[in-house]
Amino acid sequence: MKKKIILVLKILGVLVLVLALTAFFGFRYFSNTFLKFEKDYAEQTDFKELSEGGYAYLDRNGNGSLDVYEDDRQPIEARVADVLSQMTLEEKIHLLKGSGIASAMGQGEPGGIPGAVGTIVPTPRLGLPTVYLSDGPAGLRIMPNREGEDRTYYCTAFPIATLLASSWNEDLIYEVGDAMGNEALEYGIDVILGPGANIHRHPLCGRNFEYFSEDPLLSGYMGAAIINGIERNGVGTSVKHYVANNQETERFFNDARVSDRALREIYLKGFEHIVERSQPWTIMSSYNKVNGTYTSESKFLLTEVLRDEWGFEGLVMTDWFGGQNPPAQIAAGNDLLEPGTKRQWDALTEAAEKGELSEADIDRAASRILTLIFKSKKMQDYDYQENPDLEKHAEITRNSAAEGMVLLKNEGVLPLTNIKNVALLGVTSYEFIAGGTGSGDVNEAYTISLEQGLSNAGFEINKAAKQAFEAHKEANVEGFKKPEGMEAVFNPFTPPEMNYSTAQLEAIVSSADVGILTLGRNAGEGGDRKEKDDFLLTQTEQEMITALSDAFHAAGRKLVVVLNIGGVIETASWKSQSDAIVLAWQGGQEGGNSVADILSGKVNPSGKLPMTFPINLGDHASHANFPKDPQMMSITGMMKNLIFPPKEKPEAEWVRDEDFTYYDEGIYVGYRHFDKENMEVSYPFGYGLSYSEFEYGDMEVVAVNDTVNVNLTVKNIGKVPGKEVVQIYAEKENSSIDRPVQELRAFAKTQLLQPEAVDSISIQIPVKELRYWNEQTNSWALEKGSYHIKAGASSRDIKQRKEVEL
Repeated sequence: MKKKIILVLKILGVLVLVLALTAFFGFRYFSNTFLKFEKDYAEQTDFKELSEGGYAYLDRNGNGSLDVYEDDRQPIEARVADVLSQMTLEEKIHLLKGSGIASAMGQGEPGGIPGAVGTIVPTPRLGLPTVYLSDGPAGLRIMPNREGEDRTYYCTAFPIATLLASSWNEDLIYEVGDAMGNEALEYGIDVILGPGANIHRHPLCGRNFEYFSEDPLLSGYMGAAIINGIERNGVGTSVKHYVANNQETERFFNDARVSDRALREIYLKGFEHIVERSQPWTIMSSYNKVNGTYTSESKFLLTEVLRDEWGFEGLVMTDWFGGQNPPAQIAAGNDLLEPGTKRQWDALTEAAEKGELSEADIDRAASRILTLIFKSKKMQDYDYQENPDLEKHAEITRNSAAEGMVLLKNEGVLPLTNIKNVALLGVTSYEFIAGGTGSGDVNEAYTISLEQGLSNAGFEINKAAKQAFEAHKEANVEGFKKPEGMEAVFNPFTPPEMNYSTAQLEAIVSSADVGILTLGRNAGEGGDRKEKDDFLLTQTEQEMITALSDAFHAAGRKLVVVLNIGGVIETASWKSQSDAIVLAWQGGQEGGNSVADILSGKVNPSGKLPMTFPINLGDHASHANFPKDPQMMSITGMMKNLIFPPKEKPEAEWVRDEDFTYYDEGIYVGYRHFDKENMEVSYPFGYGLSYSEFEYGDMEVVAVNDTVNVNLTVKNIGKVPGKEVVQIYAEKENSSIDRPVQELRAFAKTQLLQPEAVDSISIQIPVKELRYWNEQTNSWALEKGSYHIKAGASSRDIKQRKEVEL
């Protein structure tokens, strides 16, 4: 009977999927008018090249004369104004939404880019091209294979954002962005949908791996670095998800109820840094509401803050199917609706006809979209080579991953010297995780496992341990089947963990020089993580660590733990059982090689934590207001939401922490909370060990006009070359305001220092960064008096401090 019920449920699931796909293919292009636009544009891509006064140009509208918008010698502003003046109202409205469901599913028309998830539509009468948007927080996500072609279109899987932030190295992150942007340029993608800049409010947010940090300054600086790298290629970015999108549970409708001060100081601040330091082409509004209003319909967030206060010059696009009221979105300052639906087109047209949406608002949004089109390579008749240097980019991802890996513990075991035979333990040592799922996934050509990486580094892989894994895999065939297609995009691959028999342990320990146990975790779009068996170790993992620790230590051998994870897990209860812990995060396609570089000593670890590792999950102040039993959305549910965007529930049915979430912790997120409460943590914010040691010299702090200048030296007093991250925190002495004990205000990473070498660090802190948000005056305010400027190796390891009067 049970089997019959399961069969019926499976059949129903298939039927739902079939209906969804039928609906998808039934209205991939949702009107005859749009079909005509596509057909017309396909017939007009071969523009005549004319000449006027010795200047060659493309006659995009076929009128036989040079229009201002066709003249690339003219400023973009003039070209946009000219083409806008020639557009009909219908063409303007058409421009405000993408090409539809098909593009959202990566199903483009012939001649398009398979795997691209959205477009800015063409305006064929005027010769304006289609602009392509693609997922890309950790690398470009397009389809690697195309029908009728023998070649492939693979992209590089770079490290997850959390790992990149752990490097605290803006120059390196810029290099990653440059490589990512180059791949987009070569493959014809115009805008990469990333990076993600949301705050790690709580460890269980399913998409934390896509975001940088619990601190807005580190988030903003890392985000700006990768944006500047990408956009130097003439490719745009879309910084997401603006704003307070800090949980996946009920993400389409969740109302983040947050104080003005917390919104300004924590959740908006990272985006503000990004706008100030990189001026991205686009910003993506989030699904959620903030204090009762959808972000994509909030004039306060999209116009008053983003444009009027910060000076943002680009366009704002929705997250896919975000928001409920298209005219309100356009009026608020959300210029582009993605992926575009017939409902939205009809709503905008009707609102314009009734005068409920002004032509001025339509023109404003259209102008911003046209500006992006004119900035894109599509308008420059760029010759796409479709042949990026993937080998060079693999080297970049390998180096960046190694620089962001964090050495959490080391009791005389690392680097592995005079070690030949290594026993790889746990399934993740062989099934290494390159990155998270969902839109943060990449279709890479390969992933280097830890086994491959160590073999490449010259280590001998223990046969007894490998045989134990193979036997476990053979006994659990179903559990090791990897999801494919859309299933792989949204469902993390989580093979069953293994236990070791006494005989297996004896064979492994007697033949290995060292044991390396890898613990894996994966998460992604569509669901939040759970405390049991995710943040906390599973019973099997606990038993495995204890058994391995006892066996290796009884034989006088060491046990190293590698954490191949995308988010924070509990470490306090078991870390004493290991001799070393390497936080490898998820290092992209070269992750196994990067870990091997750290373990072997080829690279001296220099990563520092961009968040706090608590002792208990409940130690986070935000834990009181976070979903307690989140459910991962099924692939069928995800598909259904793509085809039929969900409707908001009646308020009477709302559930706390799901449909609405109180941010009662205010500004006390992460280390701000733990420091304020003087709470013990497992590993503090900014923490990370090295194979070397560093000495901080005397620090000089001088306030000049609107800047606090900090100068100090750092000396490598160890025996091997290494890098150190200098973190600058500020504390207001005798504050009359409720504020954190200290806050990160700047940081710098040294160059690679040889033993006894010294690096001079010079840092400037704008005085405005020491302000707090005064809710009484609704403005930023500087509290006058004495400030302690502190230089530390972590938030809990302050090396130097000086007082400055402001």
